[in-house]
Amino acid sequence: MKTILITGTSTGLGKATAKLFQAKGWNVIATMRSPEKETELRQLENITLLPLDITDNQQVDDTVKAALKLHDVDVVFNNAGYGLIGPIESHTDEQIRAQFDTNFFGTLAVIRAFIPYFRQRNKGLFINTTSLCGLVSNPQSAIYNASKWAMQGLAESLSYDLAQFNVGIKNVAPGGIKSDFIKAMQVTEDKAYETTMAKMTEGFSDGTLMEFTEAEKIAEVVYKAATDEKDQLTYPAGNDAVRLYTKRLAEGPEDYRIGLRNYLNLQSPYPQA
Repeated sequence: MKTILITGTSTGLGKATAKLFQAKGWNVIATMRSPEKETELRQLENITLLPLDITDNQQVDDTVKAALKLHDVDVVFNNAGYGLIGPIESHTDEQIRAQFDTNFFGTLAVIRAFIPYFRQRNKGLFINTTSLCGLVSNPQSAIYNASKWAMQGLAESLSYDLAQFNVGIKNVAPGGIKSDFIKAMQVTEDKAYETTMAKMTEGFSDGTLMEFTEAEKIAEVVYKAATDEKDQLTYPAGNDAVRLYTKRLAEGPEDYRIGLRNYLNLQSPYPQA
């Protein structure tokens, strides 16, 4: 029986993924900040709950050691994360650093903790929840975008380094998810950006910029990434992620960027020839 360790399983995609892998016959080590509050996963056979705040390096090391005493871990699904929305000058330094501490440095800490183990076994797989916003960009989310683009670059580079040890790394990049992720977003505001924010919100509402997919559907993409044995780095997840990533690839990054700017009714800051 294979085992997956998942971070951020208290809600949303993390919980849906834990339930799916359990239903498929896997052992699941479900980690979250407050496992004592979790009731649903606790009732399921072959799911073990462990405490984990991925921004606490000591707890990362302790939880990884505890997990490996329970089972041989085959897959690590780095799912914990959240979004910081708004213009960058409205964020505090603490908010910006906290975004990277979770979305990038916390995930990196888990990866680093497992690499020696996977190297010793000469096998293993990391799967990371990145985002459509790690493949294309949206306004009013520069810091969140940056944290996810950082994860995309990290995984691509690591894919070379880990290959010699027969260890894989993949990114599942969801668009909108029907979950508590939106509720957990930190939003800061600046009235100077009201028009842009309103247009972006419209694009979220009508599906132009984002559609919202059930977490269970995104979890199926995670399962596919874990089991298809494909040499594939990026898995867009959800109709919006597939559509917009395909559009960016077809148009090229510059034309895509200009097209999105035009959709937002924003003028170029450069003189036209």
